[in-house]
Amino acid sequence: MAETGFFAEGARVSVLTTEPIGKPLDYLAPEGGCFPGAFVEVPLGPRRVVGVVWGPGDGRFDAQKLRPVARVLDVPAMREELQQFLIRMADYTMTSLPGVLRLATRTPGLFEAPGARKIYRLGSETPDRMTEAREKVLAVLRDHGGAGFYQTELAQLAGVTPQVVKGLVAQGAVVEAEQPRDLPYPKLNPHLPGKTLSDDQAAAANALRAGIGQFGVTLLKGVTGSGKTEVYLEAVAECLAKGQQALVLLPEIALTSEFLSRVEARFGAKPGEWHSGATQAERRRLWHMVAKGGAQMVVGARSALFLPYQNLGLIVVDEEHDTSYKQEEGALYNARDMAVLRASLAGSQVVLASATPSLESWANADAGKYRRVDLQSRFGASDLPEMRTIDMREERIEPVHWISPSLVGAVLGALSRGDQAMLFLNRRGYAPVTICRACGHQIGCDHCDARMVEHRFQKRLVCHQCGETKPIPTACPSCGVEGKLAPVGPGVERLAEEVKERFPDARLAVLSSDLFGSARALKEAVESIAAGGADIIIGTQIVAKGHNFPRLTLVGVIDADLGLQGSDLRAAERTFQLMRQVAGRAGRAEKPGTALLQTFQPEHPVIRAILGGDEEAFWRAEAAGRKAVGVPPYGRMAGIILSGPEIEPLFDLGNALARNDGALRRIGAQVFGPAPAPIARVRGRHRVRLLIKAEKGAPLQQAIRTWLRGVKQPNAVKLAIDIDPQSFL
Repeated sequence: MAETGFFAEGARVSVLTTEPIGKPLDYLAPEGGCFPGAFVEVPLGPRRVVGVVWGPGDGRFDAQKLRPVARVLDVPAMREELQQFLIRMADYTMTSLPGVLRLATRTPGLFEAPGARKIYRLGSETPDRMTEAREKVLAVLRDHGGAGFYQTELAQLAGVTPQVVKGLVAQGAVVEAEQPRDLPYPKLNPHLPGKTLSDDQAAAANALRAGIGQFGVTLLKGVTGSGKTEVYLEAVAECLAKGQQALVLLPEIALTSEFLSRVEARFGAKPGEWHSGATQAERRRLWHMVAKGGAQMVVGARSALFLPYQNLGLIVVDEEHDTSYKQEEGALYNARDMAVLRASLAGSQVVLASATPSLESWANADAGKYRRVDLQSRFGASDLPEMRTIDMREERIEPVHWISPSLVGAVLGALSRGDQAMLFLNRRGYAPVTICRACGHQIGCDHCDARMVEHRFQKRLVCHQCGETKPIPTACPSCGVEGKLAPVGPGVERLAEEVKERFPDARLAVLSSDLFGSARALKEAVESIAAGGADIIIGTQIVAKGHNFPRLTLVGVIDADLGLQGSDLRAAERTFQLMRQVAGRAGRAEKPGTALLQTFQPEHPVIRAILGGDEEAFWRAEAAGRKAVGVPPYGRMAGIILSGPEIEPLFDLGNALARNDGALRRIGAQVFGPAPAPIARVRGRHRVRLLIKAEKGAPLQQAIRTWLRGVKQPNAVKLAIDIDPQSFL
C-alpha cells in the first residue's frame, strides 16, 4: 500500500460486505489496484457480492488461498468520514458492521451500470376497459404526482403483474420513457431573499449562521408557531453559500411535501427527497448525486443520515423529541444521537429544533454541552392559546359518548364564529378492543399477544404490532354466539360517529396515518383543511406535527390521561410534549386560540405543568426525578430482548445471563429480569426482556460484550441489544 492510500494489484485488502459474516474478509487487490473505500464486487462462495474496501488485509489468512477482487464498481468511493461513522455507530449500538453497512447501501439498483432506464408515468389517455388491477396502477401513479417508477416497482406497489402495466402502456394510460440515470438536482440559490424575520428570529438566525463551518450542537427551542423553520432555513442558506451540503431530518413523511414547498419558496428549487415514499429511481439518483456533489440539500427520514455526503456542513433534526427517530427493528439506533456523532466526524453543525425538546437534549443544553437558542414568542399577530382542563368527574356524559357537554358547547361556539375545531385522540381505528358479551372473549391477534383494533372504515380488524388483518366477524371466535361482539373504548373512527351525531351540519375530516395510502393523499387532505374544507378535524398524533390550519381556534383533547398510564419512565415527558404540541395547533393566525383538555386527573403534576406554561419548571422537576434514581439522561440503560418460537429456552438463557452477571457488576451495573415483554409474543415469536442499568460514565458496551461471551446462545433464540431504549414493549 502506497502512502497515498492506494492498494497496488495483488496487495491484501479487507472487504466488508453486507452479508451476515460479522467482519471484513481478505482479498487481493484487482488488476489496476484500488483505493480504500472503493465499492467492489468480490466472490463469496459460489456467488458474487458487493462490498467496500475497508482497509489493508489483516494478513492472518494464507495468501495462496486468497481470491482477487472481481472488479471495482463505477461509483464514488466511500469517504473515510462515513466509514468512521459506521464503525463508531456499530460499536456504540452493538450492531454488526455488515448491519450498519446495509443502512448505507440499501438503495435498489445502486450498483447497476449508469445509463438510461425505462420508467413509467401517468399518461393522458383513459383505458377502453377499466379493471380493478388497472385502477390500482393508475391510483399509485396519481398518488405520487407524476413521479417515474420502474416497471417492477410500479407493479409491486399496485399489487399486480407487470403485464397489467404493459397493457396500460398500450392504451396510452401509462407512458413508457427512457430516463437518464443520476441527473444532478436543480441548483438551490441561497442568496434569494427569505421571509422578513422578527428581531427575535433574526438574532436566532445569526447565532445559527455563525456556527456553520465547524462542529457544534444547538438546541433551537421555540414555542409552536414561533418560526423555527424560517430560522434554521437561514442556517441552511449559510451552509449552501459556503458550498457545503445540508441535511434536514423530519419525523414524518407526511410533513415532507409542505416542507419542500417552503424550501422551494426560499431557494428557488426543491431539494432531494429521501424516504420510503420516494421511488426507487429517485433514491438511486439521490444517492449518486449526494456522493458526487450534485445534490446540495436532502430532506428525509432518519435513514437519510447514512447517505454518502461529499461535504456535509449542517444537519437539522426537526421535532428532535419525536420518538420516530428511534429505529426499533434491525439496527437499533436513535437518529438524533447518531446525527450528533456524524457531525462530530464531519466537522458539521447540528441544529436540534423543537417546541418541546427531549429531556436528553434539554439536559445537554443545561450542562453546557449544547448551545441553546430560544424563540420566546409566536411570529406575527398570533398568541399562544389559552389552555384549560375539563374535569370529567364533574361532567354528565352518556356511557357511549366521549365528548363532554362543556367541549360540545365550545365546539358549537367555534362553528358559530366560522372557525375550525380539532378533536384529538391518540388512538387509531374504531375501538381498541372488541369483546364478546356472551363469554367475555377479547379478539386478539393469532400471531401476537395483542388485541386487534377494529377499523370500521376498512371493515377489518388490525393488529398494530405485526399488521395482520382479518374481517370483522359476526360470531364470537371463542364461543360461536352471534351478535354479541361489542367495541370497547373509542378510536378516531368511533369519535367521528359521535361528531356526526352531535354536529350533523359540520363538515368532518379525519386525519389518521392508516386512512391514507400515500404521503401525497395526506398532503392533499391537509391542504384542503387549511383552505377551509372542513369544520371539525379529528386526528391522532399526526395532527400535532407541523401542520398549520389558519382558521383553527379550538383544540379539544378527548383523553389527556391516556399517556399517563403505564410505567414508562418517559410517560410524563411524552404526555407533556404531545399535549403542548397539539394545543399549539390552535390560534396560529390572528384569532386567539383555546385548548381544552378532558381529564379525570386535573390535579396530576403533568396536567398542571401543561396548563401552567412554565416549561422550564417542568423540565427541572422531571430532571430532578430522573437524577434521583439514576436513569437517563443521568444514567445509562440497555435492553436485552430474547425472542424465539418457544418460551422455555428464552427464560433458560435469560436466567443464565442474570446468574452470570459478574462483568456487569464490575462496572456497578444492575440486571433486572428476565421477564416477559409487555407484548410477550409478536409475529409468532415469544419475547423476554432483561434491563441493564448503569451509571452515566460506565463502559457499558464493553461490559455487555464480555457478559454475553460467557453464555452460549441456542440457535433458535435471537438476541437483540437496545442501547438507550426508548420503548419497553
